Amino acid sequence: VQLQAYGGGLVQAGGSLRLSCSVSGHTYNNYAVGWFRQGPEKEREFVATIRRNGAILYADSVKGRFTISRDNAKSTVFLQMNTMTSEDTGIYYCAAGLNVITSTLGNRQAYTYWGQGTLVTVSS
Repeated sequence: VQLQAYGGGLVQAGGSLRLSCSVSGHTYNNYAVGWFRQGPEKEREFVATIRRNGAILYADSVKGRFTISRDNAKSTVFLQMNTMTSEDTGIYYCAAGLNVITSTLGNRQAYTYWGQGTLVTVSS
């Protein structure tokens, strides 16, 4: 499975940005695609994830501001980010996990395949 994240860039605080993650290669019936981010001098953290059946989980820090969605026909997952703050700055990675159980959806160790990351910078 190969993943490619794109759509990052520079945005002002309060603005919006939409990230995309295209997934290719051998896929399975039950996989989740998630977004993680790593800010300056921070550990990589969970942002949001979506299962093929549409089940979604968000980190508390992005609830109400970010929306994850997927187009299964195009094997693409989107992350719409609104009302952004400087705390949202970082490299955003998309990742795919196969047969991820519900209790581990927010754990990066549950995701086997990772994209290269796309940089998001929010200016204050």
